[in-house]
Amino acid sequence: MNHILIRNGLLINEGEKISADLLISGDRIERICPPGECPAGSDTEIIDATGLWVLPGVIDDHVHFREPGLTHKGDITSESAAAAAGGVTSFMEMPNTRPPTVSLSEWEHKNTLAAEKSVVNYSFYLGATDSNIGELQAADPCTVPAIKLFLGASTGNMLVSDEEALDAIFRIGSIPIACHCEDEQMIRANSAAYHEEYGDAIDPSFHPLIRSREACFASSSAAVERAVSRGTRLHLLHLSTAEETTLLTAGKDPSEKKIIGEVCVHHLWFNDSCYQEKGTLIKWNPAIKRESDRQALLQAIREGRIDIIATDHAPHTLPEKMAPYFQAPSGGPMIQHSLTLMLELCHRGELTPETVVEKMCHNPAVVFSVAGRGFLRKGYKADIVLVNPDAPWIVTGNNILSKCGWSPLEGTTFHSRVMTTIVNGITVFAEGRLTGRRAAERLSFNR
Repeated sequence: MNHILIRNGLLINEGEKISADLLISGDRIERICPPGECPAGSDTEIIDATGLWVLPGVIDDHVHFREPGLTHKGDITSESAAAAAGGVTSFMEMPNTRPPTVSLSEWEHKNTLAAEKSVVNYSFYLGATDSNIGELQAADPCTVPAIKLFLGASTGNMLVSDEEALDAIFRIGSIPIACHCEDEQMIRANSAAYHEEYGDAIDPSFHPLIRSREACFASSSAAVERAVSRGTRLHLLHLSTAEETTLLTAGKDPSEKKIIGEVCVHHLWFNDSCYQEKGTLIKWNPAIKRESDRQALLQAIREGRIDIIATDHAPHTLPEKMAPYFQAPSGGPMIQHSLTLMLELCHRGELTPETVVEKMCHNPAVVFSVAGRGFLRKGYKADIVLVNPDAPWIVTGNNILSKCGWSPLEGTTFHSRVMTTIVNGITVFAEGRLTGRRAAERLSFNR
């Protein structure tokens, strides 16, 4: 059996910072001891964590790894490697691949691929359409994290607009509904108006006006109203406006909430002034909006209104992203830098490390009822990341692991660095590189 002893680290876990040693046996945390009190056998690997933070592995509930069908952008192997380098030990992947994951057979195919290829733990959403209610009702709530519902961002046949279908989806009950909320009619009208005035040469800075705050709030508030009336567990994905934070409740345990709020790291880092420099490289749906929205999202995190910080990691090739506005796809690679990005906000005084761990590690486990992960606890799976909080480094093309090979963060200096990532008791990333070892498992959910 594999044994690892992490000595002299500062554990950041469940709202506290504690100097402690942590002993791993096999794939589990066996003991958490005061410094120097965990026993070490002759076969125990010792990791000296002096000066390092020891965190639970990040659980990213919102990624697009592009396999199958879009593997020129990214694939499970490359993007899970980037996840490991960023301290992400588990992911939940969205269904808008090719073909879309809207049947249980396609869902099983993805799990088979991940079992062969993923460096970190995995799970896959099932996508909703106007005509696949039978597949959704047959899904196993213990293996499917959530049903993904597009309410205003058409992806293949995945824009659900039929009222009977929507009502049936919201009444499933056994599996949460995760919604991308933007009003499609508003977006189409805005797109037509701006295209008529500016043609194809529209400046990317108009993106938050085309995919407007009004479109976000109209759709999000309608989804909340529908969910409340039917008692549905609803996840509002990638919130981007101050107005949407008013739909959320502060001060409640996320396990008791029916309406869950998620924000993505790019909406906490960039604002609309960044379009001038970054252009379509920071084109996301929903759009990055004002600095006042960024501040409101941060405040909602601090108040407990927003429960989860995720990435919406969505790689595209650089030539695709550099196309004119209307042709450039939305999305970008963020999973390798999500934890260090949020810890940088801690260096700025905008968040605390305890809050980052709560929103990126604990709450995804609580909200999705992930079995045995998300915390540093005896008996839990040994998904652990070691971070040096004072090891400045610069994002460059040479240290990006995503297959697309670029990042909107290139040239950024971070103060914190992921040093080691352990998945199910196996070190998969250390000393700036992958170890070549894998121990990934499919996530399970206690429902």
